Amino acid sequence: MKLTTKTLCCCLVLSATVIGWWQTEGRGLAQASSNSFARSMDKSQDPDHGGKIESRYDGFNHETIVTLNKMRITCGSVKGNFKDACVSFVAALHCPGIQLDYVRYARLQLIFQTKDWDQRHPLNQRQLSVVADGETLKLGQMKLVSQSVDTLMTEELEVTMPYAVFTKIVRAQVVEMKVGNTEFELRQQNLAALRDLNNRVKF
Repeated sequence: MKLTTKTLCCCLVLSATVIGWWQTEGRGLAQASSNSFARSMDKSQDPDHGGKIESRYDGFNHETIVTLNKMRITCGSVKGNFKDACVSFVAALHCPGIQLDYVRYARLQLIFQTKDWDQRHPLNQRQLSVVADGETLKLGQMKLVSQSVDTLMTEELEVTMPYAVFTKIVRAQVVEMKVGNTEFELRQQNLAALRDLNNRVKF
């Protein structure tokens, strides 16, 4: 009976030790693992295309966002009613939770800058169409994110698309875009940056 009691006491002490270790060290390891995941997603600027890609976890929306930051498409070589303008874009992939194995949707933002306020896109000229290697993709009405006037008139439009549509654009060799009457073509550096963005997730 004494041996059994002593054995039981040893087991209780051992269990308490293991639980205490998990509450301190185990949680520390879990947090370190999460931090390592976050650090592993961040990569420096790719010198081949000049774009900058960043990753972050949005705890409010419970998703991981991989973003290609603002990148210039063109200045001046724009067809339609948008003359003497600079066009840039931002692209982001939204992955639910803390993972990069599945993309819920992609988001594209187009930034127009011009000296002429009259060249902004009114509500009836915000339909976005993309021609990717000859295939026309109608992405619908773009949402106005912001308009501002300083030295230049800056207009930001945004659209959300299924990931399957985004991959069609990324894999194309020639990509043309049209918003209302404004037409422009993505540069090879832009396409290389979008492919790099896509390569940050598993697909």
